[in-house]
Amino acid sequence: MPALRWETNQQVVRSRFAPRDLLAEAVSGMLQRPARSALTAMGTILGVGTFVAILGLTATTSAQIDARFNVLTATEVTVEDTGGEDPDLTPLAFPKDADARVERLHGVEEAGVYWTVQFESGANVRSAPIGDSGGEQIQVVAASPGTLEAAGTHLASGRIFDRLHNSRADQVAVIGSGVAARLGITTLETQPAVFVGDQPFTVIGIVDDTDRKADLLLSVVVPRSAAERLWGPPSGSARAKMLISTKMGAATQIADEVPFALDPAHPDRFKANPPPDPKGLRTNVTSDLNQLFLLLAAICLVIGAVGIANTTLVAVLERTGEIGLRRALGARGRHITVQFLAESGILGALGGLVGTSLGTLTVVGVALAREWTPVIHSGTVAAAPAIGLLTGLLAGLYPAWRAARIQPAEALRR
Repeated sequence: MPALRWETNQQVVRSRFAPRDLLAEAVSGMLQRPARSALTAMGTILGVGTFVAILGLTATTSAQIDARFNVLTATEVTVEDTGGEDPDLTPLAFPKDADARVERLHGVEEAGVYWTVQFESGANVRSAPIGDSGGEQIQVVAASPGTLEAAGTHLASGRIFDRLHNSRADQVAVIGSGVAARLGITTLETQPAVFVGDQPFTVIGIVDDTDRKADLLLSVVVPRSAAERLWGPPSGSARAKMLISTKMGAATQIADEVPFALDPAHPDRFKANPPPDPKGLRTNVTSDLNQLFLLLAAICLVIGAVGIANTTLVAVLERTGEIGLRRALGARGRHITVQFLAESGILGALGGLVGTSLGTLTVVGVALAREWTPVIHSGTVAAAPAIGLLTGLLAGLYPAWRAARIQPAEALRR
C-alpha cells in the first residue's frame, strides 16, 4: 500500500495519490497474481495480434495480387468471334492463318484460336474402342497450336501438337492430367489413344498445369483443322475465340489492332477484350479483405476486453477489504478508480505490445514461407499498442466504478 500524503489547512484534510505511487500500486496488484494477469492479457494479445497480422497479410497479399495481375491478366487479350451483322452466315470468322497474322503484331508473344466442339447427341470420350455406351462425358476443345502456347501449358509428359500437326489435320490430342486419370492413361510410352465418338486421337501430351485457361486441364484438346474436318466449324452459341499473350504494357494497343489484323475488310466480326485495370481490381479486392478481416480482429478485441473486465471485476471483489482499508485511511473514490484503471490499462498496453510483436512475426513468417515480400504499414505498428491500451481502459471502467462505490464500513465488515 502506498504511503498517503496529507496536506493540512486548518480543518480541511486532503490526500494525494502521486503518479509514482499509482504506478507502483498497479504493478503490485498485477504481480500478486501473475498467472491470472497473463491470462487476462491473452485476450488483448490475440486481438491486437490478429489486427496487426490481418492488416499486414492483407497488404502483403495485395502486393502479390498486383504483381500477378501485372504478369498474367495485364498481358492477356481475348478476341471473340461475333460473326458481324449476320453471324449465321459466318460460323467461323477467324482465318486459317489467324495465329500468324496476330503474332506479326508488335508486342504479341503467342496467339491461338479455340472453341468447344458441340455434338448433336453428345459424344463420350473413352480410351478403348468399345460401344458408344461407354466412356466419359468430357469437353472437347478444338485449338490451334498457339492456344496451348498462349495458355502457358506445363506438361507432365509428352509434347503439345505443333503447326505441322495442324496443317496435316492429324488426329492427335493433348489432355489434362485430370482427364488422363479418369481415362486410366498413366504413360505415353504405349502411344495411348482416346476415342471421341468413333474417332481415334493419339495422345501425345499430358498437361498438369496452365498459367491461363485452367479449364484445359479438364478437356481433350485437338487440332483446329482436324476438328473442322471431322465436325465442321463452330455451331450454335459456341463461337470461336482467340487467346493472345502479350508483352507487358502492350495489351491495350493489341486489343485495338487485332480486329483489323484478322480481317481488314470486316473488323466488326471480332470483339477484342483488353485486360481490366489491375490497380482498380486490386483496390476492390483489398477493400473486401480489409472489411472482412477487420471485423474478425474487432471480435477478438471485444473478447479480450470482456476478459479484462471480468478479471478486473473479480479482483475488485477479492480486494474489497483492501479497498475498505484504503478508504478508511483517507483514499478518495477517484484514487480507487484510477488505480484499477491503471491496472487494466497496463494489462491492455502489455497485451498490445506483445500482440503487435506476434502479429508482425506472423506476417514476416508467412511472407518468407511463401517467398513474398512482407508489407506492414508503420501506422499499423504504431496504432496497435494504443489500441491495446484503449481496450484495457474501456474494459476497466465498470470494475473501477464498482470499486470506487465500495463504502469503507461495509468493506471492513466483510
